[in-house]
Amino acid sequence: MTELSGALKQATPVLADHGEGVNLYDEDGRRYLDFTAGIGVTSTGHCHPRVVAAAQEQVGRLIHAQYTTVMHRPLLTLTERLGEVLPPELDRLFFANSGSEAIEAALRLARQATGRPNIMVFHGGFHGRTVATATMTTSNTRYSAGFSPLMGGVHVAPFPNPTHYGWSVEQATDFALKELDFALQTLTAPDETAAFLVEPVLGEGGYVPANPDFLAGLRERADRHGILLILDEVQTGWGRTGRFWAHEHFGVTPDILVTAKGIGSGFPLSGIAAPAELMDRVWPGSQGGTYGANAVACAAAIATLDVIEDEKLVANAAERGEQLIGRLRRTASGYDGIHDVRGMGLMIGNEFRSASGEPDGETAAAVQQEAARRGLLLLTCGPYGEVVRFIPALVVSEQEVDEAAALWSESVDSVLGGGTD
Repeated sequence: MTELSGALKQATPVLADHGEGVNLYDEDGRRYLDFTAGIGVTSTGHCHPRVVAAAQEQVGRLIHAQYTTVMHRPLLTLTERLGEVLPPELDRLFFANSGSEAIEAALRLARQATGRPNIMVFHGGFHGRTVATATMTTSNTRYSAGFSPLMGGVHVAPFPNPTHYGWSVEQATDFALKELDFALQTLTAPDETAAFLVEPVLGEGGYVPANPDFLAGLRERADRHGILLILDEVQTGWGRTGRFWAHEHFGVTPDILVTAKGIGSGFPLSGIAAPAELMDRVWPGSQGGTYGANAVACAAAIATLDVIEDEKLVANAAERGEQLIGRLRRTASGYDGIHDVRGMGLMIGNEFRSASGEPDGETAAAVQQEAARRGLLLLTCGPYGEVVRFIPALVVSEQEVDEAAALWSESVDSVLGGGTD
């Protein structure tokens, strides 16, 4: 009898049968509020009618047209439409299937365009599970353990995580930038450094936002040394943080932007965007892929753009995020075990710590599992699994946020007791 690999660990016990919006239903018809969105993938919710219709129509016309062999209209339309939401200078696109593939495409472009071998990443970042992207991932050792040797040329500098260091944002930022300068002096010389690769908000690393001073510092150093700035917006893009791109919060434009997850509302699609002058420096034949820019996925992405615009989902993410973080902070105020509630838009983390101040992954997992039993699906993240994250679809309503917040409060109380009040 064949079974799935035992290495696949399920975050919840749910066997999903169908979904609608932020709701998932199991095979017995029980409803769950899905505040995981497939790890930020179903941006327009489960089975949005317009996305379903676009995909169904495309399936009947053309499923696969390999885009280094022939072109297809959904790919050309999507490319044109992305010009409406991308920074104008990022006017060339390459499409792939997954976030990992897109990160590797950005790495390839950076190395080929600069002729430099090294990449600087930042502590806590998650960039994928392939050999190259796992090498660049520092959110947890489980992504890179057991299949060394890893890729060479990767160096790590601090990310300004105030909670980890126990400092203010300003102190953490000053430290991170000073250590970056030290790394450029001691680990990888600027003229051997192709790119800085960073998430505007750490995802798997614990839902920790960057800040304007830090990203401005990266931009200034990149410009001074001829280093490219790559922003990994795989999880933060497409309205997730209350702006279409998270970097819009910080006033910094990347040289290469990486996107995936929410781009296709559940269909596999990813891509990188860069200026024409930079993209033209990639070596001929080095970009491609059998399934990249699949016609059905591109059709779904076009419909996703339409829904985001017509239903004002970026604004909804900002408004519902403010509502949600307010409710979560109200719950946290009654419990010493919840050390911090942070995030941007609909990307919010609750960090659990013990009485001695140590990261408390055990309690975080217990609350996450209790929430699932009560009908609220959530995920954990952070290096010790100490953060429970809320990442619902952008279509989530005011009433659904209130319902989820109430279930969360009940779950926290069930695990932690009556609170401190």
